[in-house]
Amino acid sequence: MPVPITDPADDRLADFRDLVAGDRRPGTPRGSGPVIVEGVPAVRRLLASPYRVRAVLGVPGRLVELDLPEGVAAFEADKWVLSEVIGFRLTRGVLASADRRPPADVDALLAGPDPAAPRRLAVLEALNDAENLGSIARSAVALGIDGLLLDPRCADPLYRRAVRVSMGHVLALPFAVLADWPGELDRLHAAGYLTVALTPAPDAVDLAGVDPRAHPRTAVLLGAEGPGLTPEAQRAARVRARIPMREGVDSLGVAAAAAVVFATLR
Repeated sequence: MPVPITDPADDRLADFRDLVAGDRRPGTPRGSGPVIVEGVPAVRRLLASPYRVRAVLGVPGRLVELDLPEGVAAFEADKWVLSEVIGFRLTRGVLASADRRPPADVDALLAGPDPAAPRRLAVLEALNDAENLGSIARSAVALGIDGLLLDPRCADPLYRRAVRVSMGHVLALPFAVLADWPGELDRLHAAGYLTVALTPAPDAVDLAGVDPRAHPRTAVLLGAEGPGLTPEAQRAARVRARIPMREGVDSLGVAAAAAVVFATLR
C-alpha cells in the first residue's frame, strides 16, 4: 500500500521536489539527476524498461492502476500537496523516479544485437529543445528507428520534458553521444551506414530517391529547429536529401520532418 504524505517538505519526496527548475538542480552537472516519468502509461513503460525505479508518487487512487513490483517506494498525496512538492499542477496524477543509465557505447549501438541485420539510426545535431527531442524519440520507436546518436550540444534525452513528450518511449531507445562532431560520422561509414542529411535545400536529392532496401543500414541526420544542419554536418554525410513539398512551404518542423523521413526509410 502507498504511504500517505501530508507534509510537502517530507524528505522521502526529494526526487520530485521543484521539477520546474530546469533540466538540472542548482549546483549539479547536467544530466546527473534521476529520470522523472509522468503519467500512468509512461510509468508502465518505465516499469518494463531496464531503468531501476526509485519511487512513485501519485494522487489517491491512481497508484492502483500500476502493478508496482515489490521494493518500490510508493507515496500518495492529495493534489495540493503534490503541486507544492513538484512546483506545478500535475494533470496526469502520478510520477515516478528512476536511476539513470549511462549512454550506450557508440560501437555497440552501431553494431546492434545482430551486426548483419538491417538497422536505422537517427543522428541529432544541436537539437536543444527537449520537447522536440521527445517527439522525435516517440516517432523513432513507432517507425522503426533502433537508436539515437547525439552531438554534444543536444538536449538531455532523459530530461523530464523529453520523457513526457515521448510518452516514456525514449526509455526503450538506446542512445549514445558522438563527442567529436561531425568527425565521428566516419565511424558510421566504417560500420556500413549510409548517412542521409535532411535539408530543404533545392539541390538536395528527393528523399523518395533514397532506396531503403538498397541501404539496409541507414542513419538520418537532423538539425535543430530553425537553423537545421550545419554545413559541416551536411558535407560529412554521404547524401543530402529533402522532403518534397508544395510550393510556398520551405520546411517542416524538425519533429514532423523526422516522422516523415523515418516512415519513408523504414
